[in-house]
Amino acid sequence: MAELHVIGQLIGATGFPERSLFGKWKLQYGSNWTVVSGLSEGQTQVDTPDYNETCYWCHPIDVHLATKGVQGWPHILVEVYHRDKFGRNEVYGYGGSYIPTLPGNHKITIPCWRPTGSVRESFVQFFLGGGPVLKDVQTVFLGNDRSWLQTESMGKVICELHIIHRNFQKYGVEFAAVPNTASSSS
Repeated sequence: MAELHVIGQLIGATGFPERSLFGKWKLQYGSNWTVVSGLSEGQTQVDTPDYNETCYWCHPIDVHLATKGVQGWPHILVEVYHRDKFGRNEVYGYGGSYIPTLPGNHKITIPCWRPTGSVRESFVQFFLGGGPVLKDVQTVFLGNDRSWLQTESMGKVICELHIIHRNFQKYGVEFAAVPNTASSSS
């Protein structure tokens, strides 16, 4: 079977309206894929920076996957939470990105967004916290089902991933170089 190693870290988050953030992440993949070793999800610690707007997590990611086919290529889903002064955790954003297909080092910026509610819900959220959340986080990757959502941009999560392929060519899978995009660079 072909193998994919994803090694790296969630560096942190920046551009969010409040500090004191932590994140949850999950690697999602199709039915052709299995985890050989490592964790496919995790949670960072809370960082409350004093002098800048970037929260640093440096949370490790180390997953070894095996596959029978490239359908259902892995993607990473992130959820960013804000911990307020009362110890309440509020969802501050959702985001996602596909794992790069080319081997090598990749720095990925994942833009985050969150659902918005009515004026009344915004008023309640301002004074009491909370706010609208997704019932199913899979909605992040389902573009058609997301068109009815009203959202607002939040900050971004920065990841650094090192991708290693093994036996892909042996099973007839070749990856062509693609131009760099705004969210990933080698």
